Amino acid sequence: MLHTALFGGRHGARLLVLAAIMFTALGLRPAAAEDWNPTRPIRLLVPYGPGGSSDVIARAVAIEMSRDLGQQVVVENKGGGQGSIATMEAARARPDGYTLILGHVGTLAVNPAMMRNLPYDPVKDFSPIILLAKLPMVFALNARVPANDLQSFVALAKAKPGTLNYGSAGNGSAGHLAFEMLKTATGIDVVHVPYKGTGAQLQDLLAGNIDAASAGLPGLLPQAQSGRVKLIAVGSARRLDAIPDVPTVAESGYPGFESSQWFGLLAPAGTPAPVIARLNKAGHAALAAESVRQRLEQDSSEISGAGPEAFAAFIVSEEKRWGEVVRKANVHAE
Repeated sequence: MLHTALFGGRHGARLLVLAAIMFTALGLRPAAAEDWNPTRPIRLLVPYGPGGSSDVIARAVAIEMSRDLGQQVVVENKGGGQGSIATMEAARARPDGYTLILGHVGTLAVNPAMMRNLPYDPVKDFSPIILLAKLPMVFALNARVPANDLQSFVALAKAKPGTLNYGSAGNGSAGHLAFEMLKTATGIDVVHVPYKGTGAQLQDLLAGNIDAASAGLPGLLPQAQSGRVKLIAVGSARRLDAIPDVPTVAESGYPGFESSQWFGLLAPAGTPAPVIARLNKAGHAALAAESVRQRLEQDSSEISGAGPEAFAAFIVSEEKRWGEVVRKANVHAE
């Protein structure tokens, strides 16, 4: 960029004027924040396996972001390590806008309290881009379990302490912590069976290898509609429009209970502000797209759209809230 410090006095001022005329004549102008655009595909790492809520939301958003950015946003599922493997990879990636991570309550709010040697810092190692959505947890049973609602399931579990089990997408996942919250609220003894992702968990739920599970509605709804699983309660403060006949946990006799997972986009710390601004714009465009809105509304997700600063503050508050849940439930990484 030309500057009067390089060309002093009246002569420097004339050069600046001439430069401005040349930029205008050539159709050029100084770069602004919104002028960054990718020139190659962008990787969007998902810290859990395919088939779960994270995967569904990431792929829906990636399609629309690709349209807005003019480059493909490629979703890569990398499960394992309670989501820390993919999250660590994103933290160590070059901060150039070409590697993103789907942030999740498990990786950013639960893992810091649960894992002793967490290989990343959820606050220092990332530049938040946009909080996409919040998704209430849903509690489900295999169709053969002799219970049709939360009250009867609690009664069954109390009659057979330690014999029923429930699956989750992994130790410390949103489903794991939601069910631990339920155990604390109801006083039941149900054994936890962790899986590597929601997809594997739901396969065993359908097969009857586990009795119960807690997950987001996207993975559970098709199975419930086919009669292969029974939805007995939702963790949100109010009933979900997609399943209006399923009561909340609070309605079922446990007031104050609320549990949701959330999803957002982050880049490695140090990613330039113009890149964050452009990716935020693409994220908002994706949330405004009819295909994404219908997908999220169908799954009873609450669209957020909170920007970098608000998302950063939200992560800090959630880390504190879920940390208390982890310590109370005495959950540790395996």
